[in-house]
Amino acid sequence: MKTVTLFIPCLVDGLYPEVAEAMVRLFRSLSIDMRYPRAQTCCGQPAFNAGYRKEAAAAARHFIRTFSDAEQVVCPSGSCVHMVRHHYPLLFENDPAWRRRALQVAGKTFEFTEYLVNILKIRKIDAAYPGRVTYHDSCHLMRGLGIADQPRRLIKMVEGVKFVEMADPDLCCGFGGSFSVKYPEISTAMLEEKVRNIQASGADTLVGCDMGCLMNIQGMLHRKNLPVRTLHIAQLLVT
Repeated sequence: MKTVTLFIPCLVDGLYPEVAEAMVRLFRSLSIDMRYPRAQTCCGQPAFNAGYRKEAAAAARHFIRTFSDAEQVVCPSGSCVHMVRHHYPLLFENDPAWRRRALQVAGKTFEFTEYLVNILKIRKIDAAYPGRVTYHDSCHLMRGLGIADQPRRLIKMVEGVKFVEMADPDLCCGFGGSFSVKYPEISTAMLEEKVRNIQASGADTLVGCDMGCLMNIQGMLHRKNLPVRTLHIAQLLVT
């Protein structure tokens, strides 16, 4: 089995380290060797989304150098993996040498649930969670990477879970990084609809694969004093 090199997103590293810890616990339970390059920093997605291509390219070069010798790179964030897989080659479309290196790293970088289901072929998870769980499809994960079935398969493997689909699970939560800052009224309206759908599902727990979305949704759930817990899927899989 190949060694997994951990790519930990900024939000997880700075605000939600328990998500990374849960991923490590699961990999250890599966006897997977891991490494963590301490030189890793932001993948450059915020700069890229804001139009700062030069700065994004600098971050991308650092990322590529840092992970160039990895066998497999695994990240608990669809948006960050989407950045590496799809936007890195675009950043270097006029630089053949760096584009080649970008494609090489992109080809071995996987989102967490994608890696578990598509690469490791996981069919059973030793976890138990007695709750009514619904799932939020984050935009980059589903639309950009085409990952939708994998998280649902994993959730259903957890003993005691009653899985329920909310209405429009792929409806954007309105976060979108800088989008929520630039267009707060639109963002809030989108989030209101998402929270209504979560409530209507009757779920007591919301699971997702991207902490940006979960942070955004969790904020409104808290402000409305709604008794719905939010969990990254890595946390659910080690309960």
